[in-house]
Amino acid sequence: MISVEKITVRYGAFELLKGISLAIARGDRIGLVGNNGAGKSTLLKIMAGWREPDEGRVVRETGMKTGYLPQELKVRDRKTLLEETREAFSGINRIKSRLHELQKMMERRNDHQSGAYLKLIQEYTRLTEKLAVMGASKTEAEMEKTLTGLGFLREDFQRPTAEFSGGWRMRIELAKILLQNPDLLLLDEPTNHLDIEAIQWLEEFLAGYPGAVVLVSHDRAFLDRVTNRTVELSLGRAEDYPVSFSRFVEQQKQRRETRLAAYRNQQKMIEKTGEFIERFRYKATKAVQVQSRIKQLSKLDRIELEEEDTSLIHLRFPPAPHSGKLVLELREVGKSFGNHRVLEQVDLHVRRGEKIAFVGKNGEGKTTLVRIIKGELDHTGTRRLGHRAVLGYYAQNQDELLDGDLTVFETLDRETVGEVRSRLRDLMGAFLFSGDAVDKKVKVLSGGEKSRLALMRLLLRPVNFLLMDEPTNHLDMRSRDILKEALKQFTGTLIVVSHDREFLDGLIDKVYEFRNARIREYHGGIYDFLEQRKIGSLKDLEKKTVAGPQQQAAGADSRQRYEEKKKYERRKEKLERNIARLEEKITRLEQEIRNMDRILAGEISGDSDSSDPSFFTLYEEKRSILESAMEEWGHLQEALERMQDKMPG
Repeated sequence: MISVEKITVRYGAFELLKGISLAIARGDRIGLVGNNGAGKSTLLKIMAGWREPDEGRVVRETGMKTGYLPQELKVRDRKTLLEETREAFSGINRIKSRLHELQKMMERRNDHQSGAYLKLIQEYTRLTEKLAVMGASKTEAEMEKTLTGLGFLREDFQRPTAEFSGGWRMRIELAKILLQNPDLLLLDEPTNHLDIEAIQWLEEFLAGYPGAVVLVSHDRAFLDRVTNRTVELSLGRAEDYPVSFSRFVEQQKQRRETRLAAYRNQQKMIEKTGEFIERFRYKATKAVQVQSRIKQLSKLDRIELEEEDTSLIHLRFPPAPHSGKLVLELREVGKSFGNHRVLEQVDLHVRRGEKIAFVGKNGEGKTTLVRIIKGELDHTGTRRLGHRAVLGYYAQNQDELLDGDLTVFETLDRETVGEVRSRLRDLMGAFLFSGDAVDKKVKVLSGGEKSRLALMRLLLRPVNFLLMDEPTNHLDMRSRDILKEALKQFTGTLIVVSHDREFLDGLIDKVYEFRNARIREYHGGIYDFLEQRKIGSLKDLEKKTVAGPQQQAAGADSRQRYEEKKKYERRKEKLERNIARLEEKITRLEQEIRNMDRILAGEISGDSDSSDPSFFTLYEEKRSILESAMEEWGHLQEALERMQDKMPG
């Protein structure tokens, strides 16, 4: 459908992408991953036609449509939500406009028997039939379905787009792209501005999408549920893994270990060869051997390693000052903006050491309640902070509160105490500030860089009660992991607003869902909440009446279906683990056999002598084991497909 052929992108002498080739077929679901600055967004722009490479080309199928959602958009606020969304159907709109013109023209004419009038009728008929083929009658229903799926309310449809925040405008653009039904979807961080329910809707939409999808995301759960192929950009090159993100992580670790071992062996060889050259450079009897080794080094394809060592960076909060057992108490708290009631009769008791997530659709009052807890908004009801509670607050607009005339280093150095000071530069590197970037003035930073800086500044303060509103939106996976680990070790109390399920998983022990101006408590982690929410909210989540006999029977059926589904999931996970184990084994055997082939060809030397009969015995054994493993892998794949065909509802 589309292929990228030997793409190279340069910035001065620096090569960002080095001869990358990639083929994308219909039905592919590709997760494009790599460190910040690896070139992921640049590659998406090239595939979208937004920029040209310095070398190479992109070959597209004739007539192929591409939809591209960048991280940042320039929007024009001149229309209502519905009017803006209708722009997705520009082709249909043009035909409708032409039909309207034709109708006016025919109404003004009386020469109904003329050839010119007949041509108008023929064009009108042809365009009407074309509209029917294009599904024009369904556009309004499709718009409503997509907009509500992405979290918009029907009463929003006539609101001017200027009234929506940047995140909601991004959703409008996403809705327009999805409605165009392109052959290739290119999505750059599509979940950054979506809540959990909107992300789940998008996952389901992409699961049934007939075209191809290439996406950049730091949301591991989203990648896992959507992708079936992972392409890693590293050191300017692309490594293609035909597996979902979780499998990629496993295989990547093994490949990196193999690559590290090969790198070390190559470095030893280079060192020994260099020593030989220096030792015998001026001996005439060794001149041929010296020249041979010099030539060998010049032709050597040197192995590169990407610098990555998250294990050495551990962010720890300063010890949390001791607080009372009750950190926060809210009683009958309410808040309205004009006639719009956001919160009503909210009661909340937060105890020392609790780690709590606020979740729910956007606009349901999560940020409002956080600001009330912080003391920024007036409200009805009572709010009381506990004894010696020291608040730390990360808001979505926190970046606006930074001093633009300070450098990155100065901003953080003013907040640093204790042993963290000695590792401040490592910490800045972990949050994507390294080299000359630490000396940049805050006022020249991008919005994402300012957000990360504000987050780091907060993490360096000695507090015992953290309020965090969407802290991960601008962080890559590495930085999110560091932040999550720090919050897990944090000894104080935490309330976090987030839609990032993987970030919340293992971090929080209680969930409050915001819905219809009230909150509801769920004990357990984020996946416990999602499981409970899915079972109990089919339509009866908010009902508090005792179920009748028919409802009890329906509940029993639901429980039975749930148990069947759990059994199915356990069997499926076991099969998938066995398949993954075999794939690792096959990858290892294929690599070993390739190395032995190279030894036989005389390309490399090995620990074993290729003329030794035992070498060939071992070679044949490995080929036999590989064949058996491939056969077993095929059987397991067939079993998995049969299971998926019989998946319980």
